Amino acid sequence: MERHIRYSHQDNALILLDQRYLPAREDDFPCRTTQDIIYALQTMVVRGAPAIGVTAAYGCALAAREVAAEADWKTALSHRLESIAEARPTAVNLRWGVERMKKLWAANSTADRQTLAELWLQEATRIHKEDIAINTRMGAHGAAVIDDDDTVMTHCNAGALATAGYGTALGVIRGAIDAGKKNISVIANETRPFLQGARLTAYELKEDGIPVTVACDNACGLLMRRGMVQKVVVGADRIAANGDAVNKIGTYSVALLAREHGVPFYVAAPLSTIDRNTPTGDHTPIEDRTPREVTHVGDTQITPDGVPVFNFAFDATPAALIAGIITEVGILRPPYAESIARAFNDAGLE
Repeated sequence: MERHIRYSHQDNALILLDQRYLPAREDDFPCRTTQDIIYALQTMVVRGAPAIGVTAAYGCALAAREVAAEADWKTALSHRLESIAEARPTAVNLRWGVERMKKLWAANSTADRQTLAELWLQEATRIHKEDIAINTRMGAHGAAVIDDDDTVMTHCNAGALATAGYGTALGVIRGAIDAGKKNISVIANETRPFLQGARLTAYELKEDGIPVTVACDNACGLLMRRGMVQKVVVGADRIAANGDAVNKIGTYSVALLAREHGVPFYVAAPLSTIDRNTPTGDHTPIEDRTPREVTHVGDTQITPDGVPVFNFAFDATPAALIAGIITEVGILRPPYAESIARAFNDAGLE
């Protein structure tokens, strides 16, 4: 599944599959301007850390086209890039995508605006392809932790829809099946309040013919206690330098339950999701989203008027609860501060 992010040269637009309406209908959302990109990011037309990074990269190329009429186009462009980078606070891949474009600009500082726009579009396309390749390698490494007849629980959507294609957590499932593992099935936690598991994970696994069952978030303990879950694999929006993993709200609770019931808990994420400038998960900014996502299901209000709600979008799972971090260069093991530093060094990354 790779049709959810595609660039149209004919329309000079980034075409996104609008994930707000899945699985009921498949609508496209065209992005032609910086504001279109920001709107798509903030309203969850597109979501998932790697997909956000890819979208941001294309957004930079659109921004470079957009400032054609500006007298001081470099200043105007810099402001637009920062607006994209700040569209959502938690997923580190968003700023990572913008910073990669800024480095390319610095390396081609004499380029005119049109040349820069073309360079950025080429780089965004390269990032798009790289992400699919990275996820495929990640899945191949992660296949080693999945056994025949495993039922794997996942939380939120960390599949093709959350990346450029193939997926992180769901990429591990696909990698295990590609490696010949038999009778693999998935429990997709519904993931309140935006229901990414019920709507998106179930949608794409059904599309691929992979057995999937949706479970209420508050059923996790019962399912584990009954021996119905052999592994947990989730994605991440940011991984701190010490290995703490920030993912969709509720992930921390799933990790605690997994430890209590002896179920190995894994995180699958590319190295670009690891932020070595964030010392621990508690140092990560946690997005506080609109109360309406909690107070309403669609257009139907489900809470009384005037009652406040919490709608924190993410939580941090301590590294001590994580059996391994599955990356494109292999599976990192505790102590994570050391294995993360070694992985970056071996990959030649700063």
